[in-house]
Amino acid sequence: MTVTVAILGRPNVGKSTLFNRLIGQRLALVDDQPGVTRDRREGQARIADIEFRVFDTAGFDEAKRGSLEARMSDQAAEAARLADHVFFVIDARAGVTPVDRMFAERIRKLGKPVTVLANKAETKSVQQQVPEAYTLGFGEPFPISGEHGEGLEHIYGVVKPLVLADRKSAARIEEEPEEHFDPDVEAPPPTRPLRLAIIGQPNAGKSTLVNALLGEERMLTGPEAGITRDAISNEWQWGTRKITLWDTAGIRRKGKVKEKLEKLSVSDALRAVKFAEVVVVLVDASVSIEKQDLTLCDLIAREGRAIVLALSKWDLVEDKPAALRKVNEIMEDILPDIRGLSIVTLSANQGRGFDKLMKAVLEAERKWNIRISTGKLNRWLEEHVQRNPPPAPGGRRIKIRYGTQVNARPPTFALFGNQLDKLPLSYQRYLMNGLRETLHLEGTPIRFAFRGTKNPFEDKRR
Repeated sequence: MTVTVAILGRPNVGKSTLFNRLIGQRLALVDDQPGVTRDRREGQARIADIEFRVFDTAGFDEAKRGSLEARMSDQAAEAARLADHVFFVIDARAGVTPVDRMFAERIRKLGKPVTVLANKAETKSVQQQVPEAYTLGFGEPFPISGEHGEGLEHIYGVVKPLVLADRKSAARIEEEPEEHFDPDVEAPPPTRPLRLAIIGQPNAGKSTLVNALLGEERMLTGPEAGITRDAISNEWQWGTRKITLWDTAGIRRKGKVKEKLEKLSVSDALRAVKFAEVVVVLVDASVSIEKQDLTLCDLIAREGRAIVLALSKWDLVEDKPAALRKVNEIMEDILPDIRGLSIVTLSANQGRGFDKLMKAVLEAERKWNIRISTGKLNRWLEEHVQRNPPPAPGGRRIKIRYGTQVNARPPTFALFGNQLDKLPLSYQRYLMNGLRETLHLEGTPIRFAFRGTKNPFEDKRR
């Protein structure tokens, strides 16, 4: 087990700033606008010689039941339920407000040990007001500054005994017998989790899909577009495969993104794409595929990530064969560089398509990591060059002598020969499509590197 703490409090008291300070990264979006954080975010915190798990939350907010704000508060309460300790954060500059007192009563009913942290206490004049927080009834309040990293010794003093007790408890647990792996019977399990990101336009159903895969209401969902703001990671397991699953904010066309907060959310989503190994592009099938969906697919292909296209809300589509045929035709015409990518249909309302989606994800990962032997690659290359020789610009034919795979993730091939810098894009696509069809790399981004080096085996043939 790992000691877990939850950061709670009213909006705009600096909870996300403190979260970022504790984990040593700017993972949570921070802005002067209240209510930026919506979903529960998890991170690994470290202070000196201790590590612990920390939850950043939207905080408590009094709102009409069923509203977005009320659902955000429910997520905060769930974080507190899962935590070993609660940090109740207040704004030291504002002092103890009536709203703080109201939320103190809600936190007290959770039955968890609580420590009050008076944030934004950078000056002595503000620190002198901190003892007022004794009136909340949670014992000694501590002045801190999440922005400047001041007062972390107080947090250390609270968490250190919990960590030591956890270590003693773990030491008493008998070790399970070590499992021995037999390489002749089965393949070794992956050494680290697959990094999987879900992206798409606002209201495509990304958070609903993540909740369905996780089997719990982990992410906020609702009819409102743009609920998710941060890119939220979730540790998960599908079958025997460990996965880090990222839910992201909806990405609209660049021209429509004007507000600072939405720009931060989009930037966070694009960062998740760069972090991921496989990316699922989720499209609202009830409104068909749009130019922005194609732009996202093209972006992921240029980043060199494995792609799966998922059509959500499939239960709302009337003529399903025609709709699927149309999507396939559009993808083939507009994005030939990722021809043959997996297209999966989903229905969260009916609970259908999730197994197909995950099988497609793992298959996309397998292709993305594939290694082709040099012998097999050159037999393929010789056959395709003979079938359709390269052009001869200016009367001098371009020669492709041999090739080899120089990298995976995505598959990258070096081609050696003469005048390869003049090889037309159409011929490059001919080779790429041939690779996909012959070596079963459908839907996988492929890279070519052209090198004008003499074949090192040429002299040995004479």
